[in-house]
Amino acid sequence: MTLQFPNHSRSYDRTRRAVRFWGYDTSIEYSFFVTVDALERVEPHLTRDEEGFLGAFDAHRDLIFQTAAKVHSRDRKSRYDLVGADFG
Repeated sequence: MTLQFPNHSRSYDRTRRAVRFWGYDTSIEYSFFVTVDALERVEPHLTRDEEGFLGAFDAHRDLIFQTAAKVHSRDRKSRYDLVGADFG
């Protein structure tokens, strides 16, 4: 089954310096973290605070979900860290 992102919730994790979100493949939940470095790659002039990171995530949600699905299709794990290199 294709990875889906029906839950639009996301949160900033200060410890990981990443925005966390979830994807689902049938009944299995996967955690994703998109790092601050990755967000800066897709939005170079973002404001470097929680509001800025979440805003960048929201502005590029489709690209982030597409990238998450690609990474997930290569390797099945319960948690994924999306980094700048994942965004070309």
